Amino acid sequence: MSKIATSAALAAALAVPGAAVADDFNATVVAGLPPTVLFVKMLPESFLPAIESGLAASGHTMTFNEQYGGAIASNGEEIEVVSAGLAELGYCIAALRASKLPLQNMTYYTPFVSSDVSDVAAVMNRLQFENKAMAGLWTDNNLVYLGGPIGIDDYALLSTKPVNSIDDLKGMKIATPGAALNWLSGTGAVAVSANLATYYNELKTGVYSGVVVSPSLAAPMKLNEVAPHVTIASLGANYIGGLCANKDWFDGLPEDVQKTLFQAADTAGAWYAKEIEAAYQRGLDKMTAAGATVAIAPEELRAAWAKGLDNAAKEWAKALDAQGMPGTETLAIYMNAMRESGAKPLRNWDQE
Repeated sequence: MSKIATSAALAAALAVPGAAVADDFNATVVAGLPPTVLFVKMLPESFLPAIESGLAASGHTMTFNEQYGGAIASNGEEIEVVSAGLAELGYCIAALRASKLPLQNMTYYTPFVSSDVSDVAAVMNRLQFENKAMAGLWTDNNLVYLGGPIGIDDYALLSTKPVNSIDDLKGMKIATPGAALNWLSGTGAVAVSANLATYYNELKTGVYSGVVVSPSLAAPMKLNEVAPHVTIASLGANYIGGLCANKDWFDGLPEDVQKTLFQAADTAGAWYAKEIEAAYQRGLDKMTAAGATVAIAPEELRAAWAKGLDNAAKEWAKALDAQGMPGTETLAIYMNAMRESGAKPLRNWDQE
């Protein structure tokens, strides 16, 4: 299992000799979803307590104004709210802001690569610090990426009817996050761009008849109530973003406080990595107990699904190359890192 520790290394470089002056700092913390969702729960359960305990050693304190569940930002708007300084801390979901953080959406163009959420998150977390182009995108949006990568467990299909073959997908309207629309190319399904906050009501009212979503997110949102057929298609785990800070605010903090924020993000990342692995099975168990039918997709379905997909990863990379970003290079770096970690992709997107 890969260790998430890149931000700790950066934090060590910020260590300041001599005595620090004790101060109190204020931070509004934002999340568009409620704390029933695991990556929101990470904030009050791990990240904020880690900041408090880290600051205690130097006599600093930080007072948090916690705004969850869409109080000041709807799902996906955290990037704009933190960037504008309406909140100082939060998580930033790249998957819902592909135009602002295009390189960070790598995993949404590379399905069927790995179901190991910890490995996917660790590789992408490392790239946020080591890849100059990725790091620069955070800065361009007036954000500081702290770490605490948010990996989403292996995606499944929840639908209003059983799906046992590729033919069953034909004509179905299926919702995905915007960046993952390419996962349905070649399947005969009609892809609909949507997000977790709208899935339940839109499934209930028949806007679409299926969603591609992880079990750890589907269960707390009770999506199985309106889409009771759960197909484990092993589409792959994904990286959606991580913990972030407003850059102007962060740059004005003492260096020992900046160091504490990086260390707290590492603590939160380790907490989340442990929790998300358990949450996958817990989500499946919870949906099964509530009456959902959970089935593992036949290998023939997975193979046909993967084979039929357009190579959106290469097209995505070429489009970024044309914009002056290292799309093709970064795609190869990610795919090589995943293969080195033991992943066996059904499609080697960078080599086709």
